[in-house]
Amino acid sequence: MSALPVLQTRIGYSFTQPELLQQALTHRSFSASNNERLEFLGDSVLNFIIAHQLFNLFPDLPEGDLSRLRAKLVKEASLAEIAISLNLGDALKLGEGELKSAGWRRPSILADALEAIVGAVYLDGGFAAAEQVVAFLYRETLTTINPKAIDKDAKSQLQEYLQSKKMDLPEYQVSAIEGEAHAQTFTVQCFIKKLNITTMGAGTSRRVAEQQAAKLAMERIQS
Repeated sequence: MSALPVLQTRIGYSFTQPELLQQALTHRSFSASNNERLEFLGDSVLNFIIAHQLFNLFPDLPEGDLSRLRAKLVKEASLAEIAISLNLGDALKLGEGELKSAGWRRPSILADALEAIVGAVYLDGGFAAAEQVVAFLYRETLTTINPKAIDKDAKSQLQEYLQSKKMDLPEYQVSAIEGEAHAQTFTVQCFIKKLNITTMGAGTSRRVAEQQAAKLAMERIQS
């Protein structure tokens, strides 16, 4: 049995246009006709569906908590975890360089491909189909998630702390970007002038690096 039928069974959806699924699984290192546009679309579709699901599941939860829950469910690590459960890496089309560096295991590539699949389902079967697939993929998470157990991310914690002390918000500045375009590492500095604190974080995206820098800043404050 080829990879596409197996994957369609695992996501609970059968494509009428299998070429869309094929494109969703194609990394930019393999072809100019790749999954980046589908990823862009799928990201928005996924965010809306998860927001809608949470809105219905937790009618009394305030906006800030709903936002944190959604962020947790659609972050790279969560998407990669779902992709791994689908054995998505086995179905990816990667260029020679990504194959040599085990790109099929890289969380960013797996997460992007999963978002692209959501975009492909949306184009193939419409919003209802995409909603059905997302609900299927998140069926266990959505039934067990505890909103009280969701911590605020480091940047939010730092911002709320500084606001509570009537201090200016921290400043974040990218100090370095290293590596190839498909595997970059960002270094970001976090400045808190009033406390004379400067920390540095690194990650696979600016957002990840900022979170790391904010986390270190909170640790400095608490110590």
